[in-house]
Amino acid sequence: MSTTMPEIKLPNGMQIFCLQEEEVPVLYEQIQDYIKYGIELHKGDTVFDVGANIGLFALWTYQKCQTNVNIYAFEPIPTIFNVLQANAQRFDSEKIKVFPCGLFQESKSVTFAYHPNATMLSTAYPEELSELKQQLKWAIIRNIKYAPKSFRWLRWLPSFLRSLFIANKLQRSFQIEPVTCQLRTISEIIREHKIEQIDLLKIDVEKSELDVLLGIEAQDWQKIKQIVVEVHNLEDRLQKITTLLKEQGFSEIKVEQEAILNGSNLFNLYAWRR
Repeated sequence: MSTTMPEIKLPNGMQIFCLQEEEVPVLYEQIQDYIKYGIELHKGDTVFDVGANIGLFALWTYQKCQTNVNIYAFEPIPTIFNVLQANAQRFDSEKIKVFPCGLFQESKSVTFAYHPNATMLSTAYPEELSELKQQLKWAIIRNIKYAPKSFRWLRWLPSFLRSLFIANKLQRSFQIEPVTCQLRTISEIIREHKIEQIDLLKIDVEKSELDVLLGIEAQDWQKIKQIVVEVHNLEDRLQKITTLLKEQGFSEIKVEQEAILNGSNLFNLYAWRR
């Protein structure tokens, strides 16, 4: 299996398997923003990577903690999971434990919209994709100077060509395939693996973030020390998540929006206990 997968070298020197090579620099740049404000990583930490994709954050964390870390990485899309698993096996499958499922507020099977040309957009909420595509298009056009390094050359195109390129790129990115995926809850994983503490819970699940948090049972909240979550602010979701985290004792909460996404409904939320 792994011999047919494309490979790419990350800026940190890791040679990894991937699906879409052009997607990797964008994702790698994105994960740098997870550890900031009061969010910290330390040797010996236990980290949940929910929405792991091919494992970039897990691998980056593994290296940052000098291999002394316990990572639980969850990816529901089978094609993406195969690459995640190959990467974990290449580096350290004991420290990077991978699970072929997503996390949700209950265990069940769900049909996901898998984006083979932009795997990071795969979602359990495909009915909202049209609005997201339009938001991304106009956010990128308006904020092109903040684009990931691999796309900054677009700034030098005439505006009409830039708009056409972005529209065509998004059209291709939003081609989908239905895939049946398994979902579980965080508390089930905690019980099954006898986890006493989660030092960092990272969630990037394309509109399922509140569902993931609602899968944490009351007795497990105090085990979670830090949370980083990408929030799609639909139906006041950002406020709902902020309120939930405050109720669960997260006294420090910071919300920001990446410059390239200014004007969209995408935000990053950072929460930690004082």
